[in-house]
Amino acid sequence: MSDILSTTKGAHLGYVRQTFLDPQPAPKSSSTAVAWIRDNLFSSVSNSILSVLALAFILYYLPGVIDWLFVSAQWTGMDRTACATAVQGGVRPDGWSGACWAYVGDRFQQFMIGSYPRPEAWRPYLVAALFVVLLVPMLMPSVPRKGLNAILLLVVLPIVAYVLLLGGVFGLSHVETALWGGLMVTLIISFVGIAVSLPVGVLLALGRRSNMPIVKTFCILFIEFIRGVPLITVLFMASVLLPLFMEPGDTIDKFLRALVGVSIFASAYMAEVIRGGLQAIPKGQYEGADSLGLNYFHKMSFVILPQAIKLVIPGIVNTFIGMFKDTSLVSIISMFDLLGVVKNSFSDAAWLTPVTPMTGLIFAGFVFWIFCFGMSRYSSFIERRLDKGHKR
Repeated sequence: MSDILSTTKGAHLGYVRQTFLDPQPAPKSSSTAVAWIRDNLFSSVSNSILSVLALAFILYYLPGVIDWLFVSAQWTGMDRTACATAVQGGVRPDGWSGACWAYVGDRFQQFMIGSYPRPEAWRPYLVAALFVVLLVPMLMPSVPRKGLNAILLLVVLPIVAYVLLLGGVFGLSHVETALWGGLMVTLIISFVGIAVSLPVGVLLALGRRSNMPIVKTFCILFIEFIRGVPLITVLFMASVLLPLFMEPGDTIDKFLRALVGVSIFASAYMAEVIRGGLQAIPKGQYEGADSLGLNYFHKMSFVILPQAIKLVIPGIVNTFIGMFKDTSLVSIISMFDLLGVVKNSFSDAAWLTPVTPMTGLIFAGFVFWIFCFGMSRYSSFIERRLDKGHKR
């Protein structure tokens, strides 16, 4: 028996190295730029072909784009002669001109606040500064006192902004909403739509999954009706049809109608996003909350909704981005956001050149892209921060 154990022990020890290996060179890091290019762009024959074609496309078109946007662009000027060609009576005898950024600089304030009276322009700029001061710490997880910050941002700031922008009190001159425009309108409608659509969407989603027939039926009818019509129709109904149901002489501010229409439309879509998150929660979570003796409010507030919202963060932000871009549709009720103001400026004879419309649209598109890209990146940051239980 001892001979068998010795033989078995010796056989096992035969697999154990008795000496150390010679030092080997360190492996190439996969985080270098060359390794990233090799793994992502040239990992196979098909990827290599597509990468070469994409690179050739970029090299062919990018120099011309850069030249038009920056090199040959006109950055200063007081009127159309700065960007017009010689045929149009301008200063460019070569018959070609780049982007007319002088036009954007001259109309920049109009693009920001529309026809808001220039002596009172400090009011929307002050509101914008307060918005940034309150929003930045709200988006930073490490900053304390989130409750106070949320109250200041979502409750106090709208009241202050309403008083400052509309005026009529505290010695401030009254400014009609018909004079509002530009990026100011885009941000106000987006902010109100986001602040209203998320809580209302949560309530509609919970109502649609409710066991109470009346509540469930109302939520289903509301969601399906709003989702079944385009936003233009909702805004048209709010602008044209709503006054028909009011007493003669009564009216509702046109800008308020736009706020209500966009908020209602976004709430219906948000409700379906939240409902998708609620349906993704395992049944055991509901049963576990019930076993703890939690009532419906506590169960949804502390157990179900936090998990559901975390799951659908991409869908929520996607709805916000779509709503931010859809603010351009308020032109149907004669309200002009950033894109509407830019397009309206094309008819200005002082800046009527072939390159003016393209420059204005590029500027508006870039501004929209900055905000949408920012929301997208922040969404990714929040997802990574909350994804504690599913690390790759």
